[in-house]
Amino acid sequence: MTRPLSAQEIEEQVARHLPQAVVEVTPAAIIVVRSESLPEVARLLKETPGLGFDYLVSITGVDYLDYFEVTYHLVSLEHNHSLVLKTRVSDRDDPAVPSVVELWRAADFQEREVYDLMGIRFSGHPNLKRLLLWEGFAGHPLRRDYL
Repeated sequence: MTRPLSAQEIEEQVARHLPQAVVEVTPAAIIVVRSESLPEVARLLKETPGLGFDYLVSITGVDYLDYFEVTYHLVSLEHNHSLVLKTRVSDRDDPAVPSVVELWRAADFQEREVYDLMGIRFSGHPNLKRLLLWEGFAGHPLRRDYL
């Protein structure tokens, strides 16, 4: 088994290929990217030899009042390293980020759950509809402004 890459080493590979995509990197293996760069960064993380993030553990959405944050927990089973990939959306009226379901099939229901409970659309998702609540349900109950 190869040595796990550090957050700095992962960030260096992403920055070398997509220098405008990265907004922030932390020592705890967290990379924040621009939402419009998400598909390119996700593909790079999955398909680049030495990175190989082949397993999407989870997708979560967080409401910080001023913006929404979508968080992706990724693991490379081959290389034994992990990463938290985040992106932010400031449009509260119609928040949207690109879907990653084309890269990781596990994103299918997870994106639908975040859409259902937070109201964040995943553009390009093949079947973006409510997962837990019925289609006529008003609003998204995990948003801070939900009453």
